[in-house]
Amino acid sequence: MESLITPSGAPSSRRDFFKRAGAGVSVLGAAAVLQACDSEDNTPASNLELDFSNDVGVLNYAYALEQLEAAFYKTVITAANFATLFPAAEQAVLRDIAAHEAVHDDFFKTAITAAAPSQIIPRLTATFPAAALASRASILATALTFEDLGVSAYNGAGKYISSDTYLTLAGKIVSVEARHASIIAGLITPNAVAGAGQIDANALDVSKAPRTVLAAAQQYITETITVKPGTGL
Repeated sequence: MESLITPSGAPSSRRDFFKRAGAGVSVLGAAAVLQACDSEDNTPASNLELDFSNDVGVLNYAYALEQLEAAFYKTVITAANFATLFPAAEQAVLRDIAAHEAVHDDFFKTAITAAAPSQIIPRLTATFPAAALASRASILATALTFEDLGVSAYNGAGKYISSDTYLTLAGKIVSVEARHASIIAGLITPNAVAGAGQIDANALDVSKAPRTVLAAAQQYITETITVKPGTGL
């Protein structure tokens, strides 16, 4: 099970990037490493149908969302206006989140390849409207949308996972996504711990069904992603 827990097949450069980003890697350095890592796998994807009747389908679902998040933060931190829009402390936060999402992306690729290489979905084509990247406020609002969507997606998909190993790993990843959501919410509204409506009256995080999550994510993904009929309520 080692390959399912540690992305041993992932390029060492991305793991190194994770460490360097946490120590304050430069924007140009971060961009170079991310771009080099992404160049390894650029197979175009076709329209996709996810099957939530098995663990691999759930892993592919998470992989699709992590691809989207990683692409968004890469776009943000490599943009020409990144240093202009964000002060140094916020740049560091966004670079750290970019590093985490890049590792999550690689992790799922490695885990699915180890478990069922013929079933892994291809690389997706992410697309972000100019308005979402135009200002500090729009970038943070979009980031919070993705982070909250990711948290609610993991919360809603947990019941479809049969493997204790995968369920434990999903719990570890969703906790990181929630940390991202919290810090982004705090950048938008000082001292906020969550975005509006994300925590319910019982102090529980929102949970969303796969079809709901994919419908929200679809506007940022060129390929059409659907849920196999009869699975994923």
